[in-house]
Amino acid sequence: MNSVKKFDILRMFLSVLVALALSFLLIFVLSEEPVEAIKNLVIGPFSSRRNMGSVIESMIPLIFTGTGICIMFSANQINLSAEGAFQIGGLAASCVAIYFTADILSPLAALLLAGLIGALFSVVPAILKITTSASEMVSSLMINYVALYFGTYMLNNIIADPRASSASYELCPASELPVLVSGTRIHLGLIVALLVAVFGYFFLYKTKTGYELRLTGVNEAFARYSGVNIVKVIVSSQLIGGFIAGLGGGVEMLSPIYTRFNWTTLTGYGWDAIIISTLAKNNPLYVPFAALFLAYLRTGASIMARRTDVTLDIVQITQGIIIILVVAEQFLSRYRHKLIAREAKAALSGEEVA
Repeated sequence: MNSVKKFDILRMFLSVLVALALSFLLIFVLSEEPVEAIKNLVIGPFSSRRNMGSVIESMIPLIFTGTGICIMFSANQINLSAEGAFQIGGLAASCVAIYFTADILSPLAALLLAGLIGALFSVVPAILKITTSASEMVSSLMINYVALYFGTYMLNNIIADPRASSASYELCPASELPVLVSGTRIHLGLIVALLVAVFGYFFLYKTKTGYELRLTGVNEAFARYSGVNIVKVIVSSQLIGGFIAGLGGGVEMLSPIYTRFNWTTLTGYGWDAIIISTLAKNNPLYVPFAALFLAYLRTGASIMARRTDVTLDIVQITQGIIIILVVAEQFLSRYRHKLIAREAKAALSGEEVA
């Protein structure tokens, strides 16, 4: 393992520790029962099978959107449309699950359509950038609300069940993803999510297209002079990232958690994906671990909020501190320089760095 990877792992580990330490300090200041609050935050998710199930359930959509954002961001395209792709993917899967009731084929068709719609949705900001030089960050932020309001229109006028309040007709039971662990709602989507993360890693680090994508992200001018088709890289990265995010929306909607489409606000999983990709350093192989950490933290905070006088806001504070420390270039920079210098010295002398 080279010095840069060692430094990234160390900085990530210390960032989490510092953020948790500051959060614990804040709990001691604000709470009348700080020890009980911290206990529920740290070990609460282990207190029952249902709580552990909640951690895994929350982790599944984060893996999809986190992997999608990793691929998009690796090409240095700050496309934030994973939020809308997830939303519209869930809507597409719901429409299939409502009107297409064939066994086995229903979930397959729903997930495929969810991914395709997500891909087409996320590529729009990329095309706008290529053709008009419009900022993909701004256009993707705005297009997320197109997904939201289109979904609201569909919910109110096309798929609304008059017998239900702000909800669609019931999804076909045949489209529901099977539960993997009894007593929980951990479903087949977990396996799909892990396979998607592995695919994302192999695509970025084991294929020519993935190499070109990462090269473009590091230095677009050099990639162009090296013969890389920049337009192809930008479009393909957004198509694949959007497909994965849309697929995640479909998987979430077909999970045992939902029986009807009722998303009248943005779910937030696309925004969470930015946190996940930051923690994972845009490497899909680390996304499941980052997703597990964030899901565990939020589940513990939810338990803490129910049982003590500390609110869920503490999670937002912890997340913010972690992100600030991870992206801060000067955090531990002196140690990084020493690590690189020691590795270079060892290489010159023919020694092996521990």
